[in-house]
Amino acid sequence: MNQGQRNPKSRKYLTELVQTYIVKALHAARQWRVQLIGNWLYKYSSWGVASLFFVGVSLSIVMAACSPPNANNPTGNAAATSQTDVTLNFVSYSVTNAAYQQIIPKFIEQWKKEHNQNVTFNQSYDGSGSQTLAVIDGKEADVVHLSLALDINKLVQAGFIQPGWEKEAPNDAIVTKSLDAIAIREGNPKNIKTWADLARNGVNVVTPDPRTSGGARWNFLSLWGSVTKTGGNENQAIDFTSKVYNNAPLLPKTARNATELFLNDNKGDVLLNYENEMILLAKNGQKISYVVPDVNISIDNPVAVVDKNVDKHRTRAIAEAFIKFLYTPESQREFTKLGFRPVDLTVSKEVESKFPKIKTLFKAQDLGGWDEIQKKFFDEGAIFDKIRAKKS
Repeated sequence: MNQGQRNPKSRKYLTELVQTYIVKALHAARQWRVQLIGNWLYKYSSWGVASLFFVGVSLSIVMAACSPPNANNPTGNAAATSQTDVTLNFVSYSVTNAAYQQIIPKFIEQWKKEHNQNVTFNQSYDGSGSQTLAVIDGKEADVVHLSLALDINKLVQAGFIQPGWEKEAPNDAIVTKSLDAIAIREGNPKNIKTWADLARNGVNVVTPDPRTSGGARWNFLSLWGSVTKTGGNENQAIDFTSKVYNNAPLLPKTARNATELFLNDNKGDVLLNYENEMILLAKNGQKISYVVPDVNISIDNPVAVVDKNVDKHRTRAIAEAFIKFLYTPESQREFTKLGFRPVDLTVSKEVESKFPKIKTLFKAQDLGGWDEIQKKFFDEGAIFDKIRAKKS
């Protein structure tokens, strides 16, 4: 019996063998030796030429998909549409961690469904100021969500993010909001009700260090604005903030560190931190009491693509898609569950009754904007350093 007369079982067996070899080739295309498969097919079948042609076409498609992205495509679209896995490096400030543990898996699922591509996130959480310095020093973040615009502006100055980043996302790139709050001990033994109470003798205050923590800078501005936005002058503001920081013997690195000192180590009478952090602690079963002063600052937290790194990593398309996902009602609801005030108007209406209303709300722009704030308050030798130098 010649090869052209092989019985159906032999043909079926031969077909299964060919399919097996093709599957193996798809997993290791660069190691496959087409000639070996061709010789094998010709030895056992008169239809080897057609089979070899099919294998060759399949191999060409696979090798094209495995080829590196086009060097002339700096936007990263090739990485977003190929079937290879992709890694996104994400850097944020410490208190967003819990929210992103809910949001990131949702984005991964959606991206897989829409693009048939697996996404892995390298995540990093620390004080906003520390994270900014880490990116400048070589931490290759593709996306940053930081506590304040000042930190992103530092990345602009260092050449990592292009100017105009505020217009690259909705709401001037502000993706989460919060207010400042004052955590108190059970029963409020120090009778803390307003910012002014923090300056009293015998009140021990826990707040992070403005040199490393974005949250600490918001705390400082809340204290300052509680005077200047209610009729007081700057001399009165300096006197008041000096008294509060005289009551703060420890300045931990991050807002999360401050919370741990207050709750776990029982340090201090009061803790200054984000409203969302207080809500998250209560949600997680921690017994905590706090007040949200009705003179307060809008804590606006921005997000941005790190242009220098996404162009290097060919991840711009997926980085931009991730930021877009953060503004969806689905993500905004997750932020809200963990205490952030949403920027999406639909979600804001859904949850407005859950947050206390504020009598006097001011923004960083009302204090001169972040460039002026940095120069006036936080540069070396500026107001904050002078206040610390006077600490008794």
